[in-house]
Amino acid sequence: MNNEFFSFELQKVDPETGARAGVFHTPHGDIETPVYMPVGTQATVKGLLPKDLKEIGTQILLSNTYHLYMRPGDDLIARAGGLHTFMNWDRPILTDSGGFQVFSLAALNKITDDGVTFSSHVDGSRHTFTPELAMKIQHNLGSDIIMAFDQCSEYGYTHDEARAAMERTARWLERCYAAHDNPRQALFPIVQGNFYKDLRRESAKRCLPFVRHGIAIGGLSVGEPKPLMYELLDDLREVLPEDVPRYLMGVGSPDCLVEGTLRGVDMFDCVLATRVARNGTALTSRGKVVVRNGKYKEDFTPLDPDCDCYCCRNYTKAYLRHLVNVGEMTGAILLSMHNIAYLHKLMRGLRESIFGGYVKEFVADFYKKQGGEGGISV
Repeated sequence: MNNEFFSFELQKVDPETGARAGVFHTPHGDIETPVYMPVGTQATVKGLLPKDLKEIGTQILLSNTYHLYMRPGDDLIARAGGLHTFMNWDRPILTDSGGFQVFSLAALNKITDDGVTFSSHVDGSRHTFTPELAMKIQHNLGSDIIMAFDQCSEYGYTHDEARAAMERTARWLERCYAAHDNPRQALFPIVQGNFYKDLRRESAKRCLPFVRHGIAIGGLSVGEPKPLMYELLDDLREVLPEDVPRYLMGVGSPDCLVEGTLRGVDMFDCVLATRVARNGTALTSRGKVVVRNGKYKEDFTPLDPDCDCYCCRNYTKAYLRHLVNVGEMTGAILLSMHNIAYLHKLMRGLRESIFGGYVKEFVADFYKKQGGEGGISV
């Protein structure tokens, strides 16, 4: 399942929990797993420069096919030399297929076996996304890891509705692989099936013939109770391949990163870290800190006593509260920097605990500091 450009080394599996540590080799560098991937939807992580991201330990970024197709256009990015050159990022990039945005953002007109016809959320113009177009756009972007085009079924779908979406996703997967011809891009199939265990297992098995370098799990963290997501991940474990990275899409709160890792997931992404930062919320080793709150007005301590990021080394909660409350963009920048740095540190800690054989102790300490299991939901 490897080629000259991609390979995955599964270095250690915790015998008690199944948590995994590995290295994914890509054309733009190695990725140590488990890993959290910050999201740069519009070819940038909001508020942060590439040098800042590197300084806080970012190994790989995610960018969005739908948004870049809409603006500035994948053809323009191709003429610029690809996404790495366009955004000045020389480490790995993963792009999603655009499927989630087509279903969640666009004014949806029609789903057929051919593809999805919709109106743009930008200007109302009409477009049709097909598996072949999703591949073409991602080929133009030149990302290292690309996603198959899938149909996202909403939480609450009936079993019949979810089956129809899962089967369409499986048919589209075949077309994606037929249209994909760049060995420098690793194409991941996506497991769908809504919240039905039988459909999830069937979807995973139908993905297996197309798994070359990794597999993704989509359609979770869409409003369902977290225990239900964990239950589905537990059930999927025995049918997912072991010798490639497993990517859980759109999941990135600290507790979900921990729980996902305990269930054998290797890669995660989410916009949460920067989104809540812009609202004045920090993710810390002691739980959420909403710095705009009045109790921090004269708090001259660092944001997180266990963090050595630029924000925590140099600024106090009182200063950050001031920035947030007067609308200074520096506040959002500093909080975004800290939140991503914290999630990277959490993943490094999990990785070290897998090698050190103290995963359960690490997780117990994490929850103790956070205020108990479930005490940090964001």
